[in-house]
Amino acid sequence: MTSDRSIVVDSLGVGLATGACGVSFGAISTASGLSVLQTCLISLLVFTGASQFAFVGIVASGGNPLTGALTATLLGSRNLFYGVSLAPRLDLDPLARLASAHVVIDESTAMAVTRDTRRQARLGFYWTGISIFVLWNLTTFVGALAGDAIGDPRTYGLDAAVGAAFLGLLWPRLATWKGRIVALVGAAVALGLVPVTSAGLPIVLGGGVAVLLGMLWRTRAAS
Repeated sequence: MTSDRSIVVDSLGVGLATGACGVSFGAISTASGLSVLQTCLISLLVFTGASQFAFVGIVASGGNPLTGALTATLLGSRNLFYGVSLAPRLDLDPLARLASAHVVIDESTAMAVTRDTRRQARLGFYWTGISIFVLWNLTTFVGALAGDAIGDPRTYGLDAAVGAAFLGLLWPRLATWKGRIVALVGAAVALGLVPVTSAGLPIVLGGGVAVLLGMLWRTRAAS
């Protein structure tokens, strides 16, 4: 059986690698027009990388912030399903469950669901989730200060970095052929809508189609 010490060490390693990416978000966000305070509040309150990059990308391209928020919510909805799978493994009381919900992310879920005991599942979940949260917010602040000094993101190619960073976060999730097909269909819908809709709507509608396709696939597999 894996030792508690090795779980903590692995969790901190994941936290260090993932949390450091907050520098990119901070720099891109402020260079795209958001203030340092707004950028830091997004990391504190939203705390899910793909959703944060999607919101910033839509706002930077001239889209409505409400559209950006809807897109971010759509992308972050996967954490709801993570919570459902984690609940019986962690077995927390209602108050602890509410307090822990904010650190239900891809990495903390992955480090918890593979454990043999409830104690080790909690170790993996909390050490990973909290370490990422702390480091992500610290590096967001550092990156935000740097991006605020940089200025116009187009001068340094940071406008393209939004899409690159988003893709970098998304790619590891596409481990199965079904996941790749869902992503390709969503991307095709979004690209097709670009010429006929306002900024931000293509990713919302494309993401909606991807979610519906994924749910349909899951329903058929379960039946």
